[in-house]
Amino acid sequence: MAKVNHSTITAEMIERYYECNKQKKEIEKQMEELKERFHLYFDKSFGTDEKAEIIMGGYKLQRQVRISERYSDETVHKLEALSMNELIKTVRKPDDAKIKAAIQLNLIKEEDLEGCLVTNSSLAISVKPLTPK
Repeated sequence: MAKVNHSTITAEMIERYYECNKQKKEIEKQMEELKERFHLYFDKSFGTDEKAEIIMGGYKLQRQVRISERYSDETVHKLEALSMNELIKTVRKPDDAKIKAAIQLNLIKEEDLEGCLVTNSSLAISVKPLTPK
């Protein structure tokens, strides 16, 4: 990504960003509506959750079906009943809420956990008109 000097930002650029963002949201909404329509067509023509395709106007419209499988949480009880505990994953994670409560109750000190707190941040750009458009 190119570095941009802050002095190269203009009011026109901010306005353009705002307008593009509005267009993006409208386009995403239109695409969602079209996708719903395509899925409805494929459901009625080929069956629910079925792979399908049609060719029309020089385009091929395809519906792909992705399947993922995972065992439900109920599986743990069944594995325990079968004495297959080695097939159960034990996840040991700090409980943020309990740690904060313990610090507030002076059961532990923040210094006791020095270097353990991970802070993440993310950047976002927001443009809003000062007068309604």
